[in-house]
Order: sequence, then C-alpha cells, then structure tokens
Amino acid sequence: MLTIIKERLMQLGIVLFLLSLLTFTLMKLAPGDPVFIILKADEVAATTADEEALRQELGLHQPLFIQYTDWLYRLVQLDFGTSLINGKPVWENMTERLPVTLELAAGSLFVMLVISIPLGMLAAKYEGKWLDHVSGILALLGASIPAFWLGLMLIYGFSYRLGWLPTMGMGSAAHLILPSITLGSGLAAIYARLLRAGLLEVLAQEYIRTARARGVGEWRIMYKHALRAALIPVMTVFGSSAGSILAGSVIIETLFSWPGLGEMVIDAIFNRDYPVIQAYVMISGCLIVMVNLLIDLCYTWIDPRIRYRKGEMM
Repeated sequence: MLTIIKERLMQLGIVLFLLSLLTFTLMKLAPGDPVFIILKADEVAATTADEEALRQELGLHQPLFIQYTDWLYRLVQLDFGTSLINGKPVWENMTERLPVTLELAAGSLFVMLVISIPLGMLAAKYEGKWLDHVSGILALLGASIPAFWLGLMLIYGFSYRLGWLPTMGMGSAAHLILPSITLGSGLAAIYARLLRAGLLEVLAQEYIRTARARGVGEWRIMYKHALRAALIPVMTVFGSSAGSILAGSVIIETLFSWPGLGEMVIDAIFNRDYPVIQAYVMISGCLIVMVNLLIDLCYTWIDPRIRYRKGEMM
C-alpha cells in the first residue's frame, strides 16, 4: 500500500510539473496583454509610462524562463497570484468556490450510483429479457442527450411548468437536485452498461456456479460475490471520468448559475483573467490525479487478490 502511494505521489509531481509548463506556455501564447486588461479595468487613460510601470510590477519584463520559475515557486507555496479583474488573491477565490463545485460533484455521483447500480444489476439478472432491453434503451438515451439540453428540459418541466424546484443559484438542498440530475444522468447511462458487462463476466465464473450449486440465492450471489468483482473495471473507467465531471460542471454551473469553479473560470475566460485560468487548470489536474490515487487504493479493498499479487511482485 505504501509503495503504491509513493509511486502515485511521484507521478502526481511529474504530471503537475508538465501541466504547469503546458499551462504557462498556452497562457503566454493566448491573445491579449494582461497589462492592457488591468488598465482597461481601471477605466483610466493610461500612458506608455503607466504601462511600463505595471509591466515591471507584474514581472512581465523578465525573460519567460524567469517568469515561469518565479510562477512555479509561488505555485508550490499555493500562491496563484492576484486576479486581474477583482484584485483578490486567486487562492482566496478558489477556496470559496471549490467546496461548492465538490458539492455538485458529490450530488451528481449520488445520482449516478442510484441509477446505474440498480439498472446494471437488473440488466445482468434478466439478460436478454425486456428489462435488459429497456435498460439498454435508457442507457443509449442518457448517453446521447447533451447535458445542457437535458438541463433546459428539467428547468422547463420542474421549475417553469410545475414550480416544484428552484431554477438557479444555491441555498437549500432543493437547489442541488436539478444540477445533480443533469450532470449525473449521462454518467449513469455509461456506468450502467459497464456494470452489466462486468456482472455478466463475473457470473460466468466457476466459483459463481459453485455457489449456485450449493443453493445460494441468485440475488445474494449478485450482491455478495459478483458486485464487488464487477466494480473493478467500472472504477477504472471512473478514474478517467473525473475530468469529464469537472468539465461538465463548467456547463452545468453556468446553466444553473451555480457559484462554483466552473462559473468562475467561464468569467475568467471571457475577461482573460489568466491567473484564475492557470489556477483552475492546476487544481483540476491535481484533483484528477488524486481521484486516480484513491481508486488504486480502493482496488485492494474491493479485491484482496490485487493486494496479494502486488505483494508478490515486491
């Protein structure tokens, strides 16, 4: 376990270094000058001397290598700089909005689990029957419908027509329902089919047939023996879906005026607030790598044989 953690932390460092280099390079290649953006935000007629003074203050007069190393040094200290628009420290903005985005991610994951696990198990249990076909159709629809269109339909149906749920913003738990369903439904469609495929493969194993021969009930076999083993490929794909959740939250937060990181980075892109964009990319990359680390650790809990094989290799 400790060896796995050490390996993944080393990978985390390498990935974040490469990500920081790529992010810094892309921000420098992006159109627009931060000096002009700041002076324009101040709405004061600026002279060439003002521009040069501000450029000196921001350190933009230095070579790119010096700018990158200085930014990387501050990055290690969690100093992402100052927003070009509101003048607040970027880290302060991030810490205010990150819990809100994580709340939406948790809600969408809950919706995904509530839909995908029963749907996948029913499809595997009744393979080839009408429940399996209905599950396949629902999964196809869920994977095909764009998230923004589904969100608009949910707003129209449950907020505008029925008036059951709030449309925008956050406050009570009711504000979380529609964004979570919008973001979690597409994921549920994918993972329901993955779980079905995994269960069918596990149910064909010899030890499952032995359990049936001993008279163990079918649903007990499904829950106690097959489900945990079938979750391994599902969790593998989920590690790569962490980025999709963060990317999807940008659209959903904008649609539902959810005050998280997604809404903040959209405003930053329109206003060319480069420090905020760089911080969002770095934090997103860190979260994705950490999710994959947690998934690797969960493998040994779901299937102890993985721990044994790794122990042999050591």
